Amino acid sequence: MAEKTPSAPPSEEKPIGFNLSEFNSTTILTEKQKLEDEEDYNPFVHRVVEKPNSTGGALAHLLKSSLGTGILAMPMAFKNAGLLFGGIGTIVVGILCTYCVHILVKTSHDVCKKGRVPSLGFAETVEKVFALGPQPIQKFANASKLFVDYALMATYYSAACVYIVFIATSFAKVINFELELDWDVRIYIALIFIPVLIMGQIRILKYLVPFSAIANLFIIVTFAVTLYYMFNVELEFHDKPLFSSFGQLPLFFSTVIFAMEGIGVVMPVENSMKKPQHFLGCPGVLNTAMITVIVLYAVMGFFGYVRFGDIVEGSITLNLPQTEPLAQTAQILIALAILFTFGLQFYVPMDILWRKLEHRIPKEKHNISQIAIRTGIILICSAVAAAVPNLEPFIGLVGALFFSTLGLLVPAVVETIFKWPDNLGPLKLILVKNIIVGIFAIFALVSGSIVSISEIVEIYRGEEH
Repeated sequence: MAEKTPSAPPSEEKPIGFNLSEFNSTTILTEKQKLEDEEDYNPFVHRVVEKPNSTGGALAHLLKSSLGTGILAMPMAFKNAGLLFGGIGTIVVGILCTYCVHILVKTSHDVCKKGRVPSLGFAETVEKVFALGPQPIQKFANASKLFVDYALMATYYSAACVYIVFIATSFAKVINFELELDWDVRIYIALIFIPVLIMGQIRILKYLVPFSAIANLFIIVTFAVTLYYMFNVELEFHDKPLFSSFGQLPLFFSTVIFAMEGIGVVMPVENSMKKPQHFLGCPGVLNTAMITVIVLYAVMGFFGYVRFGDIVEGSITLNLPQTEPLAQTAQILIALAILFTFGLQFYVPMDILWRKLEHRIPKEKHNISQIAIRTGIILICSAVAAAVPNLEPFIGLVGALFFSTLGLLVPAVVETIFKWPDNLGPLKLILVKNIIVGIFAIFALVSGSIVSISEIVEIYRGEEH
């Protein structure tokens, strides 16, 4: 059992909350505060968290957030990179994603010390970094917070669209084959609207726990079946290229970024830990989780591509043999798992959105307003899914647009601003390093978006003919 973090005396405990005045450099400090400043404020001691997560619990949460539909898309990523480049590229992107999470969390800790607050979320960290930064950018503090909030919502809503396409495509594969139908996947998107809507109406997190537990069980079974079909025949390596082509690399990078990034859950997990000092460091929760993720993703991508080659689809489960009941069961189970996970996926952006809206709506209309807003957003997500019912370019587009921005670009910018201008290291190496990360993020954003949109256009042209 991990040793419990010592608590501050009751008079000095601060709830997890703050206001901008706490960051004002002209705030008058009491003698006690000045003394505490000299001893270096420790935000971990001042955190008051109901039912905090253990270190093992935090690791489980972080792994669960990263091990979802993304791992099933990894063979497709390798198709766009080749065996050798795919393996190296997956490791490099994994290290880069881990590093960006590390600098975001470390900067958040430093801002908490400087601003004397126990903890900060993702958007709040960005806001306070701007508020404490150079004078010309301080006026953008609120705008930066709004940007991250809305980008997080867009990320999760876009991922919800991918979920809908994934569920509908999995059901379509099995049902069309069994009933000898030729229904378009858009029909299945319409058919699953009601169950998706029901999952999206659940507003209390504890009510989603049983669905999440069932989903985890289904995912484990699906992974086991998928691995069986990956290795039940002799694998042929000679006909798989070591490198695909430069034109396909943007799709590779954006797919891997989509698969690995869990930037939205990092700060909530870290803020809820009993011993948050165990999140970073070696081995640490972050490093342990990401090493596990990188290894699993690389193995699934490498051998999945070797097994199915260029016919591999946006989810490897769609390549399982349609004639075998075991394979069909796996496809149905993964579709149900993603359906049961939809509520949790939808909870995060709705929580952000509702906090922005609830004070503007009369209290007696809160319930009907929630129902209407959730229904409208799920209707829009379903419409977007029906407009782009193809997993491969859709995953690439979401990864390029949102995950490269929030997961790579924002942490690099935040660390640079916080350390500006005197703490950028010898020869300003931190600045140089963050410029390189920023250039890669922008490359992934622009090139990945262009290639994904081009593929979507080609799909539509093919449908017209």
